[in-house]
Amino acid sequence: MGELFIIFTFVLAITALSGGILIGIIKTLKGSSGKRGREQQSEQARIIQELYQGLRAMEKRVDSLETILLDKHRKDGSQ
Repeated sequence: MGELFIIFTFVLAITALSGGILIGIIKTLKGSSGKRGREQQSEQARIIQELYQGLRAMEKRVDSLETILLDKHRKDGSQ
């Protein structure tokens, strides 16, 4: 009786694990080709572009600050 319970539990666990993996694969494949998947990819691309533009603007500001600080340092050093 105890051996039967262990075998049943083992088979049930393997079945649940296999089913979970299969459902994950199906969702991954379907999600990337469906309308919702394309919308998500589009949204992610837009967010990445906004981040890139923000980082470029920050880089320009840092360059400007470096220039200001270097000019100030040169003026203070020459006097």
